[in-house]
Amino acid sequence: MAQKYERNQDASIYVGNLDDRVTDELLWELMVQAGPVVGVHLPKDRVTQSTQGYGFVEFQTEADAQYAVQVMNMVKLFGKPMRINMSAQDRRTQDIGAKLFIGNLDPTIDDKLLYDTFGTFGPMVQMPHCARDQVSGNARGFAFVSYASFEAADAAIQ
Repeated sequence: MAQKYERNQDASIYVGNLDDRVTDELLWELMVQAGPVVGVHLPKDRVTQSTQGYGFVEFQTEADAQYAVQVMNMVKLFGKPMRINMSAQDRRTQDIGAKLFIGNLDPTIDDKLLYDTFGTFGPMVQMPHCARDQVSGNARGFAFVSYASFEAADAAIQ
């Protein structure tokens, strides 16, 4: 009988937008560049055994996980930018210091540029995301940025 392993949620990250060719071993080797990795889990389809495009990486400490989010988010793997956030059991309980509405955006602005621009003001609770039309995929001209503290949000506004 297999033992169930409990992941340390505070030291774990979510890794999304993964290519089908990504394996546990590859993700481990990539993430160990950011800090000591305890474990990697890529959920697989029960029938086809193919990965589902996302996974979780547990680090030794919460600080290691936070560092990995900052340095590995939007890094391209097999030509696809990885979307990395802290793993949370319940995102509704996630504390947000301040959520800013960013409007009047040029259609050429993407998530990476938003992250690079607004990430300089302080730690973000989640990756900024440009709103897009669900049908056409065209930019809608606005985004939201969620900071961990009001101080960071105030700095971004200034």
